[in-house]
Amino acid sequence: MGKPTGFMEISRQDRGQAPVADRIHHYREFVIPLSDEEVGKQGARCMDCGIPFCHNGCPLNNLIPDWNDLVYRGNWRRALEVLHATNNFPELTGRVCPAPCEASCTLNINDKPVAIAPIECAIIDRAWEEGWIEPHIPSHRTGMRVAVVGSGPAGLACAQQLARAGHKVHVYEKHDRIGGLLRYGIPDFKMEKHLIDRRISQMHAEGVNFHPLTHVGVDYPAKRLLDEFDAVVLAGGSERPRDLQVPGRELGGILFALDFLPLQNRRVAGDRVSGVTAAGKNVVVIGGGDTGSDCIGTSVRQGALSITQLEILPRPPEHEDKPLTWPLWPNKLRTSSSHEEGARREWAVSTKAFHGENGHVTHMTVVRVDWQKDGAGNWRMAEVPGSEFTLKADLVLLAMGFAHPVHEGLLAEVGVALDPRGNVRADTVGYQTSVPRVFAAGDMRRGQSLVVWAIREGRQCARAVDEFLMGRSELPG
Repeated sequence: MGKPTGFMEISRQDRGQAPVADRIHHYREFVIPLSDEEVGKQGARCMDCGIPFCHNGCPLNNLIPDWNDLVYRGNWRRALEVLHATNNFPELTGRVCPAPCEASCTLNINDKPVAIAPIECAIIDRAWEEGWIEPHIPSHRTGMRVAVVGSGPAGLACAQQLARAGHKVHVYEKHDRIGGLLRYGIPDFKMEKHLIDRRISQMHAEGVNFHPLTHVGVDYPAKRLLDEFDAVVLAGGSERPRDLQVPGRELGGILFALDFLPLQNRRVAGDRVSGVTAAGKNVVVIGGGDTGSDCIGTSVRQGALSITQLEILPRPPEHEDKPLTWPLWPNKLRTSSSHEEGARREWAVSTKAFHGENGHVTHMTVVRVDWQKDGAGNWRMAEVPGSEFTLKADLVLLAMGFAHPVHEGLLAEVGVALDPRGNVRADTVGYQTSVPRVFAAGDMRRGQSLVVWAIREGRQCARAVDEFLMGRSELPG
């Protein structure tokens, strides 16, 4: 695919970024896209590799070599069709997906991988600019009614596919705006929310009905959905955060990340919101993943005095051992744009206690840890004697991931069985739960994961629901 010798002639070129000194003063996206000509050149780097491991590395199984080749040849309209064949929302994944496809690229064995994410984003952004994105209104209506609980990436993908199959779809969302994690979990400087709004408009035209401020299982009976709909899809995400039970946890100023990040998203949206900000504070972020990085970027923009990020695992290597890891997602040091904006990173440290004055956290005690394998080959953590130290901490943000979906309310009322990890039990063929006519998809079923995995499960669940209702389905699996 692409130009046969392109990978030898053309170097990888990534999207640019606005200077740190400029971008930290606003919450808009700051990535500078490649020109159409530059995107075409990057598409030319796609090799005729025989087995496209990128296709398997992508949870959506995007037809990456195909649209790389089409962009290289200037056929952008067809590239859009190929892109949409597997992905409902490429403008979102092109911005927030960590691109496991690039790690799986054959060129990545001994060179830099094809710039897959920038190409994906360029295709869909140009499509919106050119007016190529239109509603897919079904030619017939089935008369079947489906309720989707949750409007994150899994719920939206599932709803859109079912609406295109001709079903009457209603999406229920507990928050005041549609979008779930996309709306309130991802900062605007990574993904502006008008991207969601225009997809919502498209889905409205396709026949999807949205019900914000409807918390099913709390202020809206789940039984009502079971009585009124032919099928119900649970796509509420994994929202039970992992906590840190150490002395002083009860002090004020210690927040879960998703009690902090949505506040700023609401401010950007124009809401008058009160609540904690990082302005003038010594901020400590516990957790080294994407959510922790989002806390850093938000705290920088709010005017934090200092920011320290703690990770309990050791510092990863600068570069992966490609012969050992390829085509799998490698363990290596990743520095986000937010890290570049200003944060001290501490590796292999564990929190011992929080300390405070007048009921509010002021500092914390941490200790360095060492990881060693035991006799059974399992990694074990031990504190390093004499390595304790203190950190100033006026605001502590817990970004250690999520354990499982919230069990109270919706899940308890519906009565679905859970798996050993506390997620809703359902397989990836029929997506059916233990309760007849009730399906589950996304993080609520698989546990916390990537947006691309949520979209994949939403699409596959839609096909399963369609087949359940109609006896067959023409939706892609």
